[in-house]
Amino acid sequence: MTVSTRAAFARTVRGKGPGLLLAHGAGGGIDANYGPIMDGLAARHTVVGVDYPGSGGTPAAQGRIDADDLVDQLIAAADAEGLDTFALSGYSLGGPLAIRLAARYPERVRALVLSATFAYADTRTELVASIWQQLYEAGQHTALAAYLNLMAFGEPALNALTSDQVRGATEQLAHTLPAGTPGQVDLVRRIDVRSDLPLITAPTLTILTTADPLVSPALQRELAAAIPGAEVAEIPTGHLPFVEQPQHWLKLISSFLERAATS
Repeated sequence: MTVSTRAAFARTVRGKGPGLLLAHGAGGGIDANYGPIMDGLAARHTVVGVDYPGSGGTPAAQGRIDADDLVDQLIAAADAEGLDTFALSGYSLGGPLAIRLAARYPERVRALVLSATFAYADTRTELVASIWQQLYEAGQHTALAAYLNLMAFGEPALNALTSDQVRGATEQLAHTLPAGTPGQVDLVRRIDVRSDLPLITAPTLTILTTADPLVSPALQRELAAAIPGAEVAEIPTGHLPFVEQPQHWLKLISSFLERAATS
């Protein structure tokens, strides 16, 4: 059963200026995924983001999460903050949600930035997500945290850590996994926005995480190639650019949004 997620979502609003709507990744949240660059984004924009069911202050859903309901919540947040038009940034699972929103509301999206993302889960991504979901649902949160560290960090970043540092990071992550993790990861496994890609009319930047073990660069490139006129930028990180190279990630986003605003 798919359950509507129309109850109010926890919302983050920061800064002043042109609107910037944020869509976060599975098992994350606005603060977790965008917190390290939030000050930089809010310096030039009114930044609005919502936490999905089971992340941040948003209660967990009682059934399957529906992608279009999440899009409705993103639009409702923009409406509530008076943003008739806005730029849109989607990270990981936030990418296909941003794509769906941009296809449904082309008149409202002034620019689109997609980072470390996909249009659908290929066989490898489905396998990664299925293990992620199964470990959480089995209560094996420490094993899941270790798995996520392996699958999220780029190889150079992971090898730069000592074994003790990795164990510490694993223990910390195991205690902070959002309650909404299984529902959000289930959506990763189901969502497919390939038919929306040709409908995107907003200037688009796809930021490829080229050392990403979780969402392969090949899958990211496939998405970028299907969006008319999309620009491509690369960042040499794993799936967590906000951890490995937050200032580089911020610069790529900010520079593109500045160019899009004046074009």
